[in-house]
Amino acid sequence: MLSERQRQILSIIVEDYIRSAEPVGSRTISKREDVTYSPATIRNEMSDLEELGFLEQPHTSAGRVPSHKGYRYYVDHLVQVNKVTEDERTLIKSFFAERINQIEQVAQLTATTLSNLTNYTSIVLGPEVFHTSLKHIQFIPLNDSKAVAILVTSTGHVENKTVTLPEGIAPSDVEKVVNILNAKLTGVPLYQLRSKLYNEIGSEISRYVSRYEELMAMVESALQGGEVDRVFLGGTTNILTQPEFKDVDKVKTILDLLEEQRRVIDLISTSETGLRVRIGTENMVEAVNSCSLITATYSVDGKNFGTLGILGPTRMDYAKVMALIDYFSKDLTKRFERWYK
Repeated sequence: MLSERQRQILSIIVEDYIRSAEPVGSRTISKREDVTYSPATIRNEMSDLEELGFLEQPHTSAGRVPSHKGYRYYVDHLVQVNKVTEDERTLIKSFFAERINQIEQVAQLTATTLSNLTNYTSIVLGPEVFHTSLKHIQFIPLNDSKAVAILVTSTGHVENKTVTLPEGIAPSDVEKVVNILNAKLTGVPLYQLRSKLYNEIGSEISRYVSRYEELMAMVESALQGGEVDRVFLGGTTNILTQPEFKDVDKVKTILDLLEEQRRVIDLISTSETGLRVRIGTENMVEAVNSCSLITATYSVDGKNFGTLGILGPTRMDYAKVMALIDYFSKDLTKRFERWYK
């Protein structure tokens, strides 16, 4: 349990480091009007906080910076979440000034606005990720080597994709595969199709058709892209402006992840409702172990309808981002409830 003095010093260090990206020293803290402790007392408390794992000292002669544990304590116990300012509300209203009738437009505008307001990377999962399922799949041969895969979703959306047929494959084998897919995948959410294919359906296909591996590759190719336009990003290169990410390899790993919609969905989707803050290794994805991710869900009739999030450095302005994420999640809930009632 931290003392009130330790809590104040930790809070000051976190907030100063968020603003400056520079280690915070005892003399800087002692000059604040709201601090009445001597530099020596502050140094002792900082040493204790470091021993407890809340602070780190990047260099021997430098001040301290928050550790992941320090950020966690700050978010859980110390942060004073800001209110969305009038200027921010005005900007948000200006983005949504025109009448919008499509879910995709709302999701993309939300991602763009969040990235503009925070200078971090924003992610919005549209409701179709979770609520659109497969209604029907069909393969129509074009010639001996090509076919058109047609996917019809529960919303009536139709996706066409040209796939390569295994050389010399019997039409009856393709028909058997299609029958199995429609029997097993109808009603399955789009984002679960590929996992269902390999975890539950692959072994059954292998019992009924020859050249199983080639047909599975064809089916997987047909299912790829089922999540396109259901993950909306804003400010993907904002990470490059943060001083923590001067390491090209580290940045490339993060940008590579953001290009893979399946991994983005896995990163921010959650069955839990409300606001969540994951710091560093709490994300369970190595590519973003140096980042913080703040997410919130939006709902319709009390059911999770989608997720939005902000990805940035652990030195994130938590007070501001938490306020904006909360504001947008409630705004999206109101928008979609009006549409779906």
